[in-house]
Order: sequence, then structure tokens, then C-alpha cells
Amino acid sequence: MPLSEDEQRILSEIEQQLHETDPELAHQVSKTTLYKHASRSIKWSIVGFLLGFVLLILTVSETLLALVGFGIMLACLFILERNVRKLGKAGFAELTGSSPGSGVRGTVGNVGKRWRERWRRDGD
Repeated sequence: MPLSEDEQRILSEIEQQLHETDPELAHQVSKTTLYKHASRSIKWSIVGFLLGFVLLILTVSETLLALVGFGIMLACLFILERNVRKLGKAGFAELTGSSPGSGVRGTVGNVGKRWRERWRRDGD
């Protein structure tokens, strides 16, 4: 639903005040997109998951520390899942600069297609 003229005017005034009071914040907010934020969160959650895994493996004999490592892994997986949903299919394509048919899925799909053609019987 589009904004009314009054709402657009109020929004423009708020934006102008933000540029006047804190130009650095205004620049950072205009530069950052949802896709960039979600991809940054995904990267940090993967790092956190790996650190939690290392903590879990190194402290297997210490039950409490191993549980902390598992908790870190679990929290990072929840963060990862939430941000992957935010990113979505279109966001991932925009982020990687690829079309839907290219990238990992296209490569894996092509490998499967080549294997099927290779092992196809002559009668099929």
C-alpha cells in the first residue's frame, strides 16, 4: 500500500532531520541493505557454530563446558536459519550476482544430469 502525501512529507522531514543531526548514521543506514546485514549475520553464525563445535570437541570430558559448546552451536544454528529465511532465494541471487540457474544448485544439477546421461541405457 503506497504512502499518502502527508505520510511521505512526514517521512521526508524525518529523513532530513536525520541527515542534519547524524550524517554518519544516515550514510550507514542508506548503504546497508537487508541482504548485506543477513549475509553478515550468516557468516558470523557459521564462525560461532564452528567455535562452539571446537569447544564441544575439546571439552568432551568436561560436561558443563561441552554443554556450553553445544548451546553455542544451537544458538548459532537458530540465528543462521532465521537469516537464511530473511535472505530468501531472490536475496541470495542478488547477493551473489548470479541467476537462479547458476551457482551451486546449477552446478550440482548439471553434475547429476551428466551422470544420468552417462549411465543411461541405450534402450531408454
